[in-house]
Amino acid sequence: MNQAFKKYGTLLSLYLAQSIPMSFFSTVVPVIMRQEEYSLTSIGLIQLIKIPWILKFLWAPLVDHTSPQRKHYRRWILGAEIFYAMVIVLVSFFNLSTDFTTIIILVVIAFIASGTQDIATDAFAILTLKPGERSMGNSMQSGGNFLGTTLGSGVLLMAYYYIGWQALLLLLAFLVTMALMPVTFARLPLEKQDLSSKRRPKWDDGFSFFKQKGNIRHLLLLFLYNSGIIGLLALFKPFMVDQGYTTKEIGMISGIYGTAVGAIFSLGGGWLIRRIKRPVALQIIFLAGFLTSLFFVWKMNGEVPLWGIYVASSMVWGTYGLASVFIYTVAMDKVRPGLEGTDFTIQIVITHLSSLFLTIGLSKFANSFGYQGMYILEAHMGIILLILSRTVFKKVVER
Repeated sequence: MNQAFKKYGTLLSLYLAQSIPMSFFSTVVPVIMRQEEYSLTSIGLIQLIKIPWILKFLWAPLVDHTSPQRKHYRRWILGAEIFYAMVIVLVSFFNLSTDFTTIIILVVIAFIASGTQDIATDAFAILTLKPGERSMGNSMQSGGNFLGTTLGSGVLLMAYYYIGWQALLLLLAFLVTMALMPVTFARLPLEKQDLSSKRRPKWDDGFSFFKQKGNIRHLLLLFLYNSGIIGLLALFKPFMVDQGYTTKEIGMISGIYGTAVGAIFSLGGGWLIRRIKRPVALQIIFLAGFLTSLFFVWKMNGEVPLWGIYVASSMVWGTYGLASVFIYTVAMDKVRPGLEGTDFTIQIVITHLSSLFLTIGLSKFANSFGYQGMYILEAHMGIILLILSRTVFKKVVER
């Protein structure tokens, strides 16, 4: 029990360290932009700062091939995250209103370091967890991401209102550094044999993932997985701005309350996946997404009462929490020995890439046809996913 606690606690802290700054930069900037009356299309384009996380599969094989043992992944984690914190400190010396381009460039550099840390962390987790522990381990991954979002887009968004840009960035760098303490000192058992040193690296190690037999349905699942709720999630905060909510209120309702719900549901997702058949779990997740989109169609138009905002926040973040744990667990089961970081990274990059394209496309759609039109489109996507979960995707997730 003590060893399991160390495993889960260490993984929670690692995913927390990488997610706090990412959620901060991807949340504070869109809210400020909307307050300055930028279009929804422009707000959708700000998601391009996440491009390093889309391209990180290109250097994932380098991380794997230079890490014959788990301790080498640990070195990558510490080095990348310390550099990440240093860039954040540098960003604090620039003004958000006058040095916007410079800040974006530095944030992209910071996200390259963050993406590298994520590659090493995912491989570290796979080598640390037993197969039966992966669902709960991925609850820690998803939970860490949601707690990081709670701090980054909730607590820190509210703090920005009081202490300003520079002090907040310095606090952010401090939080990142403190979250590295468990992995620095923890001594964890190795549950999976290190195999990466027993194979010779090849130039196409990353691309060879796509050549595996019977991979088409799995790749289709990864690409379509978040399509039923990603628009609801991405435009929820801009919608609240249009409803007249302040930065402080948005931070509380979505950033703190909503992401806390997501963290709770991600823990429940790990428990659910361990106890029911995966095809059934997938159908439950897609059904939850469809019901969420129906609620948005029904209630999220015109002047929305406060209880409606809270229910919508609960539904969209809760569904996203369940969905995250499931896709992480399925992805871990698909990795090849010796290429843990590369294969897991490729799969999650596909989900990020599809989410990026969908967010930009749905933002443009909402800009032309309104929020209501986008909600109706998401509901139709939800129906398609439900049908696919009982047909095309059923065998993909079976174990």
